[in-house]
Amino acid sequence: MSFWTSLAVPSEQELVVGLYDLTKYTVYCERCTSAQALDLVTRYHALAGRIIHGNGGLLIKAIGDAGLFAYPGAQADDAIAAAQQLRSEGDAWLTGEGFPGYARTVMHVGPLSVGLIGGPGREQIDIIGRTVNIVGAMRTSGAFAITPELFRRLSPESRQLFKKHTPPVSYIGIDDPRPA
Repeated sequence: MSFWTSLAVPSEQELVVGLYDLTKYTVYCERCTSAQALDLVTRYHALAGRIIHGNGGLLIKAIGDAGLFAYPGAQADDAIAAAQQLRSEGDAWLTGEGFPGYARTVMHVGPLSVGLIGGPGREQIDIIGRTVNIVGAMRTSGAFAITPELFRRLSPESRQLFKKHTPPVSYIGIDDPRPA
């Protein structure tokens, strides 16, 4: 039984929360039909879900070209590994599809509430709280950024994937250029 299937809702949990979105999605949509855009994001979210679920996380929801995902707080390294895998496999997949951009991912860890939300009889699991709001407000000029709180949870090996960027403090992927 996994963390997600044994989770009682509603509940308070400490989770690693991530949000990805596709850069240049608007540009892409200007040159294709809405059916083509839907097909692309449907297949991309399926790829993202397989990677996230395969590493112990849960793709909470797709929001157009973006996705919200979570991992148990104790699985910070697994969350980072999945985000790195999505970055490499997902970006290669997007390139192969002729997509002009890449996936940008931001992540944080902290307490939040997990519950079922939606119309009567159509409720779905969702996460609510300050931790999600922090992720939603994060900005990065690169492809991948995490908060200092999440960085402090990582093993020494996972920390090697990041470098410090200030101000404000965030950690960006080792391959990403330092913002101007």
